[in-house]
Amino acid sequence: MALRINDTIPDLSVSTDQGDFSLHDWIGDSWTILFSHPKDFTPVCTTEFGAVARLADEWAKRGTKVIGVSVDGVEDHKKWKGDIESFAGSKATFPIIADAGLEVSKAFDMLPAEAYMPDGRTPADSATVRSVFIIGPDKQLKLSMTYPMTIGRNFAEVLRALDALQKTYGVPIATPANWQVGEDVIVAMSLDDAAAEAKYGTLDKKLPYLRFAKNPE
Repeated sequence: MALRINDTIPDLSVSTDQGDFSLHDWIGDSWTILFSHPKDFTPVCTTEFGAVARLADEWAKRGTKVIGVSVDGVEDHKKWKGDIESFAGSKATFPIIADAGLEVSKAFDMLPAEAYMPDGRTPADSATVRSVFIIGPDKQLKLSMTYPMTIGRNFAEVLRALDALQKTYGVPIATPANWQVGEDVIVAMSLDDAAAEAKYGTLDKKLPYLRFAKNPE
């Protein structure tokens, strides 16, 4: 069964182009983004990994590690990084998991439907779809996004979602549609008006159940 929000991710032992380790040990107490791609040396994937490489300073500012995964091997990952860095104009400093045995792909449900058929599977079915998993410091899954192989991901949205997750982590607020850093937030219904105002100041009450507060620092 696929991982669900607030599930603890499996503590798998993985091989990467930067060595072998367990996922939980590598995550430590950081926020983490794990993202899959179908295969090395493919066009859309190269643009995506380039986008991730260019955002290195943004991940670091947010205390977030990133790690890729595909079904290709360590040596292919090392060679492909040269192409990624040439295209991106940035170093690809994050590790890429070599998931030849599909352990990570299956545990995170990254494979297309055909890969789970009892027969009729082709080599193409082992190519992972484009998934993104944001994992909290508690090792729990906080958010997931899945795209088909033909659609490149918007990593500006991944960054926005990470900002929203970090803003709301462990506090009684939520973010509205299209929220950006610095904008007003929504106060949770678990707080009545008096408690909400004591904690967050004057409320902008749009509806009895929709109350905005200034962005808390």
